[in-house]
Amino acid sequence: MRKIITLSLVASTTLLFSSTASDLKFMKTEIANLKSEVAELKKDKQKSQKKIAKISKKLNKVKAHDANDNIKWNVDLRTSVNSINYDLADGSSKSNDALLGMRLWLNMAYAVDTNNIFKARLSMNKAFGADFGSEGGRSHGLGEMFDWTGNTSLSDSHLKVSEAYWLYLGEEAFGANIPWTFSIGRRPSTTGFLANLREDDPASSPLGHIINVEFDGFSSKLDLSNITNIPGMSFKVCMGRGSSSATPLFETATTYADDALENVDLTGFIFEPYNDGQYIVKSTWFKAFNMPGMDMNPDGTPTQFKQFGDIQGASISVLIDGLTEDGYLSEAKLFGSFAWTQTEPEAGKSMLGSFDKESGTSYWVGAEFPLTDNGKFGLEYNHGSEYWRPFTYAEDTMIGSKLAVRGDAIEAYFTYKLTDALSAQIRYTKIDYDYTGSNGFFGNYSGNSMKIDDIKSAVSAVNNMGGMENVMSAVENGDMSMEQATQLGMANEMAPNIIESAQDIRFYIRYRF
Repeated sequence: MRKIITLSLVASTTLLFSSTASDLKFMKTEIANLKSEVAELKKDKQKSQKKIAKISKKLNKVKAHDANDNIKWNVDLRTSVNSINYDLADGSSKSNDALLGMRLWLNMAYAVDTNNIFKARLSMNKAFGADFGSEGGRSHGLGEMFDWTGNTSLSDSHLKVSEAYWLYLGEEAFGANIPWTFSIGRRPSTTGFLANLREDDPASSPLGHIINVEFDGFSSKLDLSNITNIPGMSFKVCMGRGSSSATPLFETATTYADDALENVDLTGFIFEPYNDGQYIVKSTWFKAFNMPGMDMNPDGTPTQFKQFGDIQGASISVLIDGLTEDGYLSEAKLFGSFAWTQTEPEAGKSMLGSFDKESGTSYWVGAEFPLTDNGKFGLEYNHGSEYWRPFTYAEDTMIGSKLAVRGDAIEAYFTYKLTDALSAQIRYTKIDYDYTGSNGFFGNYSGNSMKIDDIKSAVSAVNNMGGMENVMSAVENGDMSMEQATQLGMANEMAPNIIESAQDIRFYIRYRF
């Protein structure tokens, strides 16, 4: 365009100096017309540039909105086969050699800005060819009133909400250089610190030794490392509700305001005194209120759920992530953890078979070592005392929580990364119980702590006497008191349902991307 205008002006100037008066008049008219055309062209060009700029601006807004408005998804699909076996106190065994299961996680995340984050997880967990979901009620994998294990136990093919929460990231708490967070919703409260190693997952919020259960609540964390100059020091307050005192719609005239049970609430804190990425120390304390359970009817059947009292607990866990700065042991992990719980029965009520406050303890040690470039081997051992009672109902084994054992548990696993998206694991878990009630609730029916050797001795005594009929004959003859006979009878009745030991061999293939 610029060349055309220039040539036109040169040609017009040449003609101007070599033409007549009439020609000059014509040339002036032509020049005026050319100037007008140039002006119009410039005007059109400006309009075009404005239109292009306006369209580009709108397009950029659409692109920006599209980029920020999309929820980011990832998929985690685990297909497993378990071989499980139970040895019971009466000498019998029960097993399932090939329990096939499939767990699907659909994880989502969205950040509207640098301070606000939304995260959620939809979950399905089922056995092949089976539907273990309950019709009606509020299923939790253990009963009808709690959803503590709704996504970690085999249920049905429905997608359920495993996690759903928003997280606020603050920069200065109380006007000081203290980064802080606040979060509320269905929090990530399973596969916590140390329990995540065997699961080959990042650690979630709680300490896995004492809390591993699905929960709804909120938390707020203060990062104290800047003001203390201690790496990773932080303090987090947590509160949650494990059961709501409310009846579902249409079950009573006073919907949501009528329930036989009080709210089950939990409050506590997590204090992290040191964390430089290699040496990690975490501690926690909690108190839970109105703990549920069942008593035993005179005929040996359980009563309805009722509440027995409160419980508190604490733990301290240490992980060394890398035994050396470089070389083979730089990828090795070593950990140890100690935990304590104490029951607080209501007046006139018995918790875990005792009217008194009872304390329980547990210790847990483990190690994880690389075996190949893509494989790692782990070994763990834990022991629990007579009245040990953690909240680990959602621990991921098919035979119950090994960390809840009132006795001893050993576990070994090997995890291998096949490709960027595929991994495989073989795991062996063996649990030996010294006392009953390890995986029960807080009352006296399933939570009562009785020495399993005493139950086995009672079964042996009844068998040696030829059965309960002969035991009652001994009472009639004065050779045995009725109290002794009753104890023998109860132990003999319970023995087929008392697990002395359990084993679980699991193999899985897992897709994550």
